[in-house]
Parts: sequence; C-alpha cells; structure tokens
Amino acid sequence: MAGDPPLRIFQILRAPVGGLFRHVRDLTEELGRRGHAVGVIADSLTSDALTAERLEGLRPFASLGIHNLPMPRTLGVADFTTPYRIRKMGRALAVDVMHGHGAKGGLGARFGRSLGQVSLNTPHGGVLNYKPGSVAGRFFRNAERNIGLITDAYIFESAYAQRAFHEQVGEPPCREAVIHNGLAPAEFAPVPLDPDARDFVFIGEFRDVKGIPVLVDALEPLRRPDGRPATIAMAGGGPDFELWRRQIAERGLTERIELLGVRPARDALRRGNVLVVPSLAESLPYVILEGAAAGRHVISTTVGGIAEIFGPTAENLVPPGDVATLRAAMQRALDDPMAADSEAERRLDFIRPRFSIAHMTDQIEALYREVLAKRRAGAPQPG
Repeated sequence: MAGDPPLRIFQILRAPVGGLFRHVRDLTEELGRRGHAVGVIADSLTSDALTAERLEGLRPFASLGIHNLPMPRTLGVADFTTPYRIRKMGRALAVDVMHGHGAKGGLGARFGRSLGQVSLNTPHGGVLNYKPGSVAGRFFRNAERNIGLITDAYIFESAYAQRAFHEQVGEPPCREAVIHNGLAPAEFAPVPLDPDARDFVFIGEFRDVKGIPVLVDALEPLRRPDGRPATIAMAGGGPDFELWRRQIAERGLTERIELLGVRPARDALRRGNVLVVPSLAESLPYVILEGAAAGRHVISTTVGGIAEIFGPTAENLVPPGDVATLRAAMQRALDDPMAADSEAERRLDFIRPRFSIAHMTDQIEALYREVLAKRRAGAPQPG
C-alpha cells in the first residue's frame, strides 16, 4: 500500500503445478513489482526440469530467493524437519509473512513461523482432497483443526471453498477472507476468432469429471439455424484423451470435433465461438475467467464457485450431468447469438473489476498488514 514499508514474505508450496501455482506465480510477481521482498519455497523431492523452469521464472520477482526443501506428498520425516529449516531461514532473512499454499505449504508456513511473524494459509483444497470418512481424511482434518490455533488467517479463493472447509473441518479460530483469483490486464483483451472457427470450444483435461461424455452427447444432435451440424474444437490432454479420440471416430464425429491437443487457453479460444465448461466438479476454474475476460459467451454448470464468476448471469448455469439442459443451452447460443453476446458483455462487466491480479493482491496485501499489525501490537492472536 502507498506509504507503507515493504514487507518480507515467503510463499510456500509443494509442487509448482495447476491453479495453485498459477495463483502463487501471479501473487509473487505482483508483490515483487510493488517493491516487496518475496521468497518462494517449494519441494525438492519431486523437482524436475519443468518444475525448475517454472520456479526459475519467478526469480526476477523473488529477491529473497527460490528455495527447495523436502515436502513429501504423504506424511514423512521431512514434515517435521522442513518447518524447522523454514523457521531458521525466515529468521535469517527477517521475514514478516509466511504464506502457505496447499496442505504441505500450509504446514510449513505455520510450523515455520517465528515470534513476530504471521502465518496465513490458502488451502486450495488441501486436506479436503482426502476422502471424507477415510482414516487419512479424519487424521488430516483433525490435524488442520489443531493447526488452525497457530494460524493468523485463512484465505479462500472462493466462497465455495470456504463453505467446504467449514463443513468438513470447521470454522477457523482466526481471521478468514474470501479473495478471488485474478487475471492480468492483457487477459482482458478480446481474442479474435479464426476464419474457420468452430461453433463451440472446450478447454480442459479429458476426464469424465470434466463432463466430456455429457458434452459429446449434447453436441451430437445439435444443428445450426441453417441445418448444418454444430461443431466444436476441444483443447487439452489427460488420461482419457486417446480413448475419446477413438470414440469420436467410432461415432462418426471426426469432422465435427476438432482435437487441438494441449494449447494455451487464449490460443484455443480462437478456435471456437462459445466456450463450454460442462464440469461435474470444480472449485474456481481459471478457464471460465479466461473465456469470459476474452469476451466469449460461456456455458457452464452449477458446481463449485462458478456462480461467483457468473455473478448476475448465474441463473443461466446448467445442472451438472444433465445432457438435455446442456444441449438446450448450446442450442440457444446457436439460435440467438445476439442474446449470447449480450450475456457475455454483462459477465465481462461483472468480472473486470472483481477478478484482476491487482485487485487480488490489494486484498491479500491488506490482510498481511492487518494480521501483522495485530500480532506486533500484542493483540490476542492464535498461537
């Protein structure tokens, strides 16, 4: 914040993959641009050339360095030794804020905190990823309840994630906030369509939980207003990609379904006019933010935090797994493109001020300063 001294911050995570790493990357880069001293701590046990490259990309924004310490995927000895090493490093570098991401990042941040420092945790699912009722699930949820006592604040990327945490772990005994992920200014620029673009586009992993069977079933009988069969471009990879390549061929849909492979979202958006995200389960998917920010009409489901992105257009979300309702929504987009464009404009107007990296970082930075001021003023704090 203007006029406030810069902070010294550790961002702690296990693996630099998926939406969790995108969040850490965006936050680290923006904090670094604002003059804060940031360090990143990640797992050393699963490091490979790709993860090393991703972490190295943060070095210009991480004046406190990029550090690799062992963080086993399941419970291990390093869960006890690594927090001690984080604490020692934090003291040496005079860190103010320990911000953990995910289960292992959160463990390191909270047990690695020293006197005068604050620890925050963004679960990103974390302990909730363990099956409810399982031995591991019960163990880690009980552990989280106890660790909450030495946590200064929880940050949830969606109200949905916050509700899930409350239901499965309980309400935290400390400050908590819902702070949505954000996009960079360039991601709000319109994406032009290719001349031969398809009617629809899907971007995601080829897994049943992403609603692939529902989407293909919904597409098959669809027709454009001129009677021609509707088409879609599908970008992504995943465990079921080859299975679906074969099924598409066997169903005679090869000419109607273009398989793009793995592509950046904005490249894939050039290949389709309407983004369809028929997921059966999600949290707060970046792909919907990216599609809406690019000006695309988006059709999606009533799962996770998607309604938080849709805002005033949330009534148009469809139930997950409902082929007929998804098909009807896709048909409406074909039959009335002007209405689809109008809805897309309303959604863009809603997300632009609420889902930017700058807005996200403003809120997180303010929370850092709030809990740090309370701790250093001697106000009662957990731990």
